[in-house]
Amino acid sequence: MRRRIAIILERADVALGGAERSMFEVASALAELDCQVDLLAAKGQRTAENVRILCPDTPGRRMSLPTFAAALKQHLSQTGYDIVHSVLPFDFADVYQPRGGTYAETLIRNAASYRHLGCRWYKRATALANRRRARLLQAERQLCRGPNGPVIAALSRYVAEQLKRHYGTDVRRIRLILNGVVTDRSIAPSSTARLRSQILGLLHQTEADRPLLLLFAAHNFRLKGLEPLIRALSLARQRSPKRPPCLIVLGGGTIAPYRRLTRRLNVEPHVLFLGPAHDVGEALTVTDVGVLPTFYDPSSRFILEALAAGKPVITTAYNGATDHFVHGRHGFAVDSPTNVPRLAETIDHFADPAHLARARESIAADKLRDTISVRRVARELSALYESIRTRCW
Repeated sequence: MRRRIAIILERADVALGGAERSMFEVASALAELDCQVDLLAAKGQRTAENVRILCPDTPGRRMSLPTFAAALKQHLSQTGYDIVHSVLPFDFADVYQPRGGTYAETLIRNAASYRHLGCRWYKRATALANRRRARLLQAERQLCRGPNGPVIAALSRYVAEQLKRHYGTDVRRIRLILNGVVTDRSIAPSSTARLRSQILGLLHQTEADRPLLLLFAAHNFRLKGLEPLIRALSLARQRSPKRPPCLIVLGGGTIAPYRRLTRRLNVEPHVLFLGPAHDVGEALTVTDVGVLPTFYDPSSRFILEALAAGKPVITTAYNGATDHFVHGRHGFAVDSPTNVPRLAETIDHFADPAHLARARESIAADKLRDTISVRRVARELSALYESIRTRCW
């Protein structure tokens, strides 16, 4: 019998970031398993038949939790769903999946990403001045405490630990369903050839120079560690590796302060800011290593996409995507984004062609692409839904 699933998200717009894009991909993968999936959003665009915008006429880009909850309850009362799966902390859902990790950890790690101690203290002290943020944290804390409530689907071990550490969540309520991405996209060779030629030209490099091309992709450059990465690049280049490292930056963040940093560190010719226009999949195809020295990421899509493309990765222990690879075999998880010398060492490691080739061979041999696939996520969610239905009946 075909199951009808409701997935609740705040805004139906894949351009907003990884969490929104991920839920659209999960919905498509669930549909392949003969699930009828409706995406219920407060705001956004109805880009598909299964997208329902519940508060289209309410002013503002964001919706208060009580207003959205009321609209959801009315819709749910009129439509029969077998499972209600929410990425927002609504206690009437069957499954709660905090796609951005817990709000408590997000506040702490966001403050930690500021370079100056005074800024870090200020961000921690004023974190709950935002009423909406405070309400979300309170709702999540209430939902996650105690033995009863929705099943909580954690998309990484890092998120599972957050739930236990911040809220004392009963482990019996937590199900580990690791994050995944679409792994079967086709990219035209002609397109990638043009992009590589463009990148090398802008870096004033040729194929004969054999540069090591590092790719960083994010919108929040501060939180995702671009500053320590530029410092690590400068340090790595001073070591005169076998292949000179160059950094390609994709994303819509503010470029000016980071460009100034590249000038101060004398690496400006070796750092290329491409902006948000280019496709991450294409860029991964023509570069060598995916790098994201993030201060916080519950499970980075970019790192998963890099591994799915057969590229070794460099990230930090504050990224739940580390669940998907073996440190030292497929890439590296540095203890902290502020450990610039260690970041430089990992770059230097992959500047050795033998090390780079060995990591790529290991990624292929260990079939990481299969475990990263969103289809695996859909199968595990489907099994979870079935267990909830069975338990309820």
